[in-house]
Amino acid sequence: MSARTRTVGVGAEIELSTAEARGVALVAQGLGRPRPNGRVDARRLRRGIDDVGLLQLDSVNVLCRAHYMPLFSRLGPYSQTILDRLASHADDAGPARAGREDRSLFEYWGHEASLLPVETQPLLRWRMARAEKLTEKPARLLAAEKPELLQSVLRTVRERGPIRAAELAAPVRKPKNPWYNWSEAKIALDYLFFAGLVCVDHRVRFERRYDLPERVLPEAVLDAPTPPEDEAQRQLLLIAAARLGVATEPDLGDYFRLPRKESKARLAELVEAGLLNPARVEGWNAPAYVTAGRLPTLVREARALLAPFDSLVWSRSRTERIFGFRHRIELYTPAAKRVHGYYVLPFLLGDGLVARIDVKSDRGAGVLRVLGAFAEPGADPGAVAPELADELRLLARWLDLAHVSVARKGDLAGKLTKAVTTTQEPRY
Repeated sequence: MSARTRTVGVGAEIELSTAEARGVALVAQGLGRPRPNGRVDARRLRRGIDDVGLLQLDSVNVLCRAHYMPLFSRLGPYSQTILDRLASHADDAGPARAGREDRSLFEYWGHEASLLPVETQPLLRWRMARAEKLTEKPARLLAAEKPELLQSVLRTVRERGPIRAAELAAPVRKPKNPWYNWSEAKIALDYLFFAGLVCVDHRVRFERRYDLPERVLPEAVLDAPTPPEDEAQRQLLLIAAARLGVATEPDLGDYFRLPRKESKARLAELVEAGLLNPARVEGWNAPAYVTAGRLPTLVREARALLAPFDSLVWSRSRTERIFGFRHRIELYTPAAKRVHGYYVLPFLLGDGLVARIDVKSDRGAGVLRVLGAFAEPGADPGAVAPELADELRLLARWLDLAHVSVARKGDLAGKLTKAVTTTQEPRY
């Protein structure tokens, strides 16, 4: 396939080389176009969110919260306050809460715990309706055995919301009730959240405040009709297909964690309806699919540091299939058994993942610390190091850190140390 946009006939099978598949995947993820010049406003931030469809949340804060990084990777430096306002997050008791009708994002189980555009809420109601089957086992058991506890917690949220889970530590039923305690109350609240009976109104210092959906979500979202399960799942697969560019059935279903049997059935329906085209990708053992209509223009000049939970790399098998890059998150691996480090970011340059770095923000010292730097096999360290150094300086500036410091660990560390000591201003 040439680098020009190509028309795709309905039902036609597409053939892609490995390099072409990489290009299609990068463009679909918003990594194939230049970063914007100047200030990144809310409109541009919303476009970046649309590129990925959702932002995965994670509590680890060794560099910054995981949901901030994908937008930096695609847009460059931006004000985190804007995203906080869209998501109703804050660092203190005075939350940057969006008005109910102005809310852009809501929190729910998308891929994992995620921030999603509010317009997708109706597409996820089928999951909420299956809470008794899909939640974690402790929550399922508690809901089945103690429904009165669920009602008690729901009543408390109605009367006192927005409320922190910790506030449920104080009994809201008579103290003689032996099974009402903090751990069970928290499990009950988690079940109600999965079931869509309570929502995250906002977060303060990353701690959730829960309230009723009718006090959180825009009226237009609440009034939107609930689509049939099969239609909702088809729409979620189409969202995934547009954000992945080219993908196998497991890739598509995993984007919103659809049940595998249903993902297969809905995919077949989309192909039959001419909304997805089958594709063959060089070196892939499984059939692939692309959105029917037009393949995006291939742009292979990209540069970004990627959070471990970035949607480009969160699927290990897909990352290895597309980039030949074995991505392993070692957060929960004992330190002695880690290969690359605790919080490791893959580095995208051109159309390949060419390096990885273990990083942390030393906020007290004002330093972005690179604890290890490793070039991928076949990458040219002399070409990678200056580009990576430039991206690190940009990242440090965004995080209000004055310096970048590189430790000696890793085969790229020496050249990267020299590169970061130059006085060159980072390019956006």
